[in-house]
Amino acid sequence: MSAVTAVEPATHGAGSATRLILAASLGNALEFYEILVYGYFAVTVSKVFFPATNQAVSLLVTLGTVGISYLSRPIGALFLGDYGDRRGRKRALTLSILLMTLGTGLMTIMPSYTWLAALVPGYASLGLLSPILVIAARLLQGFSVGGEFASSTTFLVEHRPDRAGFFASWQWTSQGLAALIATGFGVLLSGTLSAEDLQAWGWRIPFAFGLLIGPVGYYIRSNMEETPVFSAAAPPRAPMRQLLETQWDRLLLVIGAVIISTSSQYMLLYMPTYAIHELHLPQYLSYAAAASAAALQVLAVPLVGIWVDKMGQSRIMIAAAALFFLTAYPAFALLARQGSLSILIVVVCWMALLKSCYSGALPSFMAKIFPAATRVSGLSLSYNVAVTIFGGFAPFFAQSLVDLTGSNLAPSYYIMATALLSLVSLLILRGRIDPPLTAKRELR
Repeated sequence: MSAVTAVEPATHGAGSATRLILAASLGNALEFYEILVYGYFAVTVSKVFFPATNQAVSLLVTLGTVGISYLSRPIGALFLGDYGDRRGRKRALTLSILLMTLGTGLMTIMPSYTWLAALVPGYASLGLLSPILVIAARLLQGFSVGGEFASSTTFLVEHRPDRAGFFASWQWTSQGLAALIATGFGVLLSGTLSAEDLQAWGWRIPFAFGLLIGPVGYYIRSNMEETPVFSAAAPPRAPMRQLLETQWDRLLLVIGAVIISTSSQYMLLYMPTYAIHELHLPQYLSYAAAASAAALQVLAVPLVGIWVDKMGQSRIMIAAAALFFLTAYPAFALLARQGSLSILIVVVCWMALLKSCYSGALPSFMAKIFPAATRVSGLSLSYNVAVTIFGGFAPFFAQSLVDLTGSNLAPSYYIMATALLSLVSLLILRGRIDPPLTAKRELR
């Protein structure tokens, strides 16, 4: 398999590096911020948009809409992935954040959940139309972000192949920053507002905050240069068809490699809900634990990126996946036996540390596997298929397992199963790629 082409980096210097990271990461941060806010405020949102006589049913429906929004992501991945390989990484990034910004701010053009969540009345005012609008808006938003991760990862790696591990790791650092802001809102609002005020209007504040990110990201991306790799090559005519016809084995294996990364991320998203419903901890304490995990991720992921550039990706990822498999059940058993805030913080921070080690290496690892002609298509489709199946529905699966088994250890089974799937994929992939990211010329 391939390594990223060794080209002379065109973006040296602290200022240029910062602009490059901001350009590629802001859209990813906006995407994940809105997902996290929806998940963190799931208990409140379920009462506003999806009321039901049975509170468990209401919560399951709300968590299910997290997964529903991902059903349109593979469609967006097909379109934006192909577009990024044919028309350029910069154009795909600009289009992606433009769609997100329009979706956030212009309900009449491309309604998004952020705009609806901030402004649309709840079930009590609109009845059944309210949850229908929310579900439709999340499907549309899912399409707009279908190519975001792939385009931005490719943009970073192809601009700086000499430090691809570090630069690509900012994909998840940006998600950690988004999580930190989202959990900060959770701690602040749940700790200062009454339950009535939080349900009436307080939960809308963090959604409205998301409106500020899109225009900044669009401006920065509009002023960045195309990657040297794309500029130097003739654009492919049908990259998505080429990917599906000749590189399907790579695609399936990369989907497998992404599974534990996305399932663990969305299990962290689910943990505040788990702490409230299964451990009966106060809402603001559960958000404080999630904020601790997000802060750890922000600090750890760039360090893992530096480590990856020296060691390669596969060994770090295999070790992290194995530890996920071995420690998930003991961690949840400890949490169930001693459901205190301190134990909750230890468990979620341990998950966040393993997630940081795995995901800090994952973007540059994925970029090595696909050649430049199909890189955005390959990353886009593999990432979004995995996230749709194993990530977006992870909170729903976890809560369903708890309800079906009656055991609050059930979420650990899901982590163990997804870790095993990724471990198998990694072991197969390990022998097919070259460890040094910049040491080989790219295979066409």
